Amino acid sequence: MRIRPFSISARLLAVVGLAALGATSFTNAGAASAATTPGHYGVKPIHQGIRPLASSNTLKVGSSASQGVVSPTPKVYLVFWGSQWSADPAGVAPDMQKMFKGLYGSQDTWGTILSQYCEGVAKGTSDCGTKGTHIVHPTSTPLVGTWFDNASAAPSSATTSQLAAEAVKAAKHFGNTSQAPNLNAQYVILSATGTHPDGFPSSGFCAWHDYTASSYGNLAYTNLPYVPDTGVDGCTTLTDGRALSGIESTETHEYAETVTDTWPSIGWNGGGGEIGDECENMDAFVQLSTGSFDLQGLWSNSAAKCVTHS
Repeated sequence: MRIRPFSISARLLAVVGLAALGATSFTNAGAASAATTPGHYGVKPIHQGIRPLASSNTLKVGSSASQGVVSPTPKVYLVFWGSQWSADPAGVAPDMQKMFKGLYGSQDTWGTILSQYCEGVAKGTSDCGTKGTHIVHPTSTPLVGTWFDNASAAPSSATTSQLAAEAVKAAKHFGNTSQAPNLNAQYVILSATGTHPDGFPSSGFCAWHDYTASSYGNLAYTNLPYVPDTGVDGCTTLTDGRALSGIESTETHEYAETVTDTWPSIGWNGGGGEIGDECENMDAFVQLSTGSFDLQGLWSNSAAKCVTHS
């Protein structure tokens, strides 16, 4: 599954900034073109139930390929799309940067869950052991680029194709104009409050990730809407009243899935979906060097369960 729905909380309070902001149509002049019909995979409906776990939840690799299965050395590019980011009532932009600046090193025992997964092993493998190319836990922040693409307004209701085109535009902006640097890159396209990328929030998801083909190679990207617009405690199982918990949980879900299934769906999947899908009912505050954040649990084959630390 590529799409994470938001959970309906009893504490949906004080919806932030739902008034629509003015927008102009998106153009991608000067950037390489994206695939004309990019699409995400497997819409998951809104639900409140707890997903049952079974042996089929074990993740298995979907391809013996040595590229695009995982991101061995993850690199994150945050793209704050549109002039609408002049309004950020929940403080999403500084929070996302702060969170990613802490996702590395010995204090980040959440990110080390990913290191058991690899690429370049036989299709159907569930235990890499010492084989293949493993995901390497970052020794410095995986956030290598932040861009406020605010010269004009983003679409008020961006389509999937427009989101993919923005990822291509971002790849050009950051100088990643061949496949090699994009084997580990993920472009997180963050939409501003009051906008509705791919029909958010009425489409019933918190975010999704995918990839698009371009003249720069295949590009992994995430559609990350302004999750605080769902209300306090939206998109998280925690009921702490923080406006930012839901987007922290959602983006860590998508980050981990992009790292372990970079070009869906040749990476790691199980009976309950990808590494984040299987554990969407588990949220916990995790202390990083840059603060405490709501990180979603991930499926660990080695532990045979959902965990928030290795």
